[in-house]
Amino acid sequence: MKHSRWFLLVVISKAILVTVTSTHLHASNLKKFAQDNRIELGGWINGGATFNPSQSNGFNGPVAFADQANRFQLNQLNIFLQRPVISETNRWDFGGRIGFLFGTDAIYTQAFGVPTYDVNSGSPLKRSNWDLDLCCASTKTYGIALPQTYLEAHVPIGRNGLNLKIGRFYSPTGFETVPAPDNFFYTRSYSFNAGEPFTHTGIQANYAINGNWSVMGSAVTGSATGGWDGGWDKQWGNWGGIAGITWTSDNLATSLNITGTYAETSTRSSTSWGMYNIVLQHKINPKTLLVLHHVHGFADGVLLNNLKYTNVVKDAQWMGVVTHLYYDLTENVSIGARAEWFRDRDGFRNPSPFRVAAATNIVNGTPVSYAGNLSSVTITPADYYSATIGINWKIAKTLKLRWDSIKKLSIRPNIRYDRVDAYRTSAYRPFAGNKDQILFSLDFLLPF
Repeated sequence: MKHSRWFLLVVISKAILVTVTSTHLHASNLKKFAQDNRIELGGWINGGATFNPSQSNGFNGPVAFADQANRFQLNQLNIFLQRPVISETNRWDFGGRIGFLFGTDAIYTQAFGVPTYDVNSGSPLKRSNWDLDLCCASTKTYGIALPQTYLEAHVPIGRNGLNLKIGRFYSPTGFETVPAPDNFFYTRSYSFNAGEPFTHTGIQANYAINGNWSVMGSAVTGSATGGWDGGWDKQWGNWGGIAGITWTSDNLATSLNITGTYAETSTRSSTSWGMYNIVLQHKINPKTLLVLHHVHGFADGVLLNNLKYTNVVKDAQWMGVVTHLYYDLTENVSIGARAEWFRDRDGFRNPSPFRVAAATNIVNGTPVSYAGNLSSVTITPADYYSATIGINWKIAKTLKLRWDSIKKLSIRPNIRYDRVDAYRTSAYRPFAGNKDQILFSLDFLLPF
């Protein structure tokens, strides 16, 4: 099965590149061929540094993505090849996408949905071979992920047609997401880090009922965590679902999205695992956007080992509330603020540092994490609070830089405050022995 990923990548690459008309390509007309057939090659680079005056062990506690304290990290070197489908027609259309991501964020978007240990029994599991072992274990922080690898079709049924994806794709739940260009802030909220899936493997369908309403549904597999973050070669007997509905106002100023996931936890357990998201977006005026986001999740009959529970099996729950406010000062400068409360009620979803826990595997019968010392990982029932303010500055446009390679360069200075309060248990101090911390970060984003 280790070679299956490369076979699949070749198949999808050929499916993207093969168009309706067979054409013999020469170097001189390759660009025209790509344009005529809507074949796109692109990507982005995102990297930055976070100054944490209270941290000395290299991590920003349970903060994920920008999790490296007092050092530079190349978060995402992302390259994609795609042929998007045209969905505004009454005819069939085909396309697809292949994505490659190198950087410190790879670990969050790999197919890690089969964990090292079964979440219900604690028994060792064989992890997915899709992209967990592609490279870079010796670096402790860098890796490769293949997060989006799918075929896509527009099916001309109904009034507006149905869009289908089959393969591996980013989760359609929530507001924030993995790709750096789709987020305002360098860091992510706890609700995204710990409350939602990052990716899925399966089939996804989207249908626009009319200009106001659209629906989405998916069948997902390959996961031992309720259909979340699945791969291609394990847990194929465990299928789950995602459903969602979106309403958009006539003037496009307001939208409401509700999505949810549900599945049996794994092929070994019929216990339930699921979550729901509610995202309300409202443009107060052309320059101001308000976003309200709520997430609630549950996993039944899981085995807990944390600072409160030792080998206890119980139903776990988590929830979060996040508020975003963004304002465009000028065409090239925007400011934003984000405030959050996230409750990991049973100490199941938010380990610190997340990277060390996620990179665990069993070597010669012993659990080992290539990202750090496993004994440093802590987790407990707790309430997490964070507040972030920041600026997005399209610096290249402001300075009128004419070099094509950096015309889209942006920088994003942020300040973030985190605090944690243990929930119905003794004090918890995951921020280098403190209950709170402040982060100063600066990152750049360069699409190409």
